[in-house]
Amino acid sequence: MRRHWQREPLLVRGALRGFRDPLSPREVLALARSPHAMSRLVRRRGASWSLEHGPFTAARFKQLPRRGWTVLVQDTNHFSPRAERLLAAFDFIPHARIDDVMVSYAVPGGGVGPHVDSYDVFLVQGRGRRRWQISRQSDAAFVPGLDLRILARFMPEREFILEAGDMLYLPPGVAHCGVAESECLTWSIGFRAPGDDELVAAFLDFLRDRPGPAGRYADAGAPPASHPGEVPTRLLRHIERTVDAITWTAADVRAFAGVHLSEPKPQVSFTPRGRALGLAAFRKRCRTRGIALDPRTRLLYSGSMFFLNGERLDVPASARARLRRLADERRLNAPAAASAAFWRLAHAAYLRGTMAPA
Repeated sequence: MRRHWQREPLLVRGALRGFRDPLSPREVLALARSPHAMSRLVRRRGASWSLEHGPFTAARFKQLPRRGWTVLVQDTNHFSPRAERLLAAFDFIPHARIDDVMVSYAVPGGGVGPHVDSYDVFLVQGRGRRRWQISRQSDAAFVPGLDLRILARFMPEREFILEAGDMLYLPPGVAHCGVAESECLTWSIGFRAPGDDELVAAFLDFLRDRPGPAGRYADAGAPPASHPGEVPTRLLRHIERTVDAITWTAADVRAFAGVHLSEPKPQVSFTPRGRALGLAAFRKRCRTRGIALDPRTRLLYSGSMFFLNGERLDVPASARARLRRLADERRLNAPAAASAAFWRLAHAAYLRGTMAPA
């Protein structure tokens, strides 16, 4: 973190010794056929590129040649417990920054072309071999007319061939291009950084949900308008005073940050449980088997504030230490000493489908 994070690329040979792919190629392609997963197919034919969005059919994959294509599947950590566990190797980075674990299945010659990402990524090589070229070039012009943001003039400066268990970290802004040397799987652990424009827009939405000023514009005694198309100066001054009166505190910003950063992805939804355990039965089962967050759940905290999937929780003091540990570890084994307040919160989340006995 001190030497490389958001500064310099880092190649680690054997970073994950004995690494086993969370999903096999067959399972990756099956997931790409699911309507619940976001998947893409990228093909290269000579100098031309094409992009297709899933879900795909088995017949579509049978039509593909032996070279020059790759299938990308986002959020594999939502569908595979082993892919979710892969995130634990990177828990030295705050959960608030996690984007997803994406997988790339590629046949020889497959890749997505030279490009630049705006986020941090750890590229973990699974089965097979992939050749990576990277560059610190400032020329970020894209090939026009493509659905893919492929660099028009890629000038590689360094090159590596990654094999199973090797890892390449790339900070934002480093141009890179990966091409499969053989049939391979590459796992991309991505960490998002919200843009300032996104934060400002979301914060204004957050303020909108608070009670606003109680006043209203009035212009009793105004003279007849000589230029009806002109915005009245009196109305402009009222708007200026109203906007200037908008205030917020550091606590408001902290609450906004937790709500915004714990918001699940747009395609994520949770289904309330039909036949559910009662509180006593739920607590008994968790004390035996442990308790775990749903892979899609985002649980964050800041001081005494807690946030679950875009909502602020009211957490009694007796439940905070245990809930912080659950947010950090995402799973607790046999939490027998937890308070009654913790169990009530956990059971309510269980009923909404956001956590469950392990």
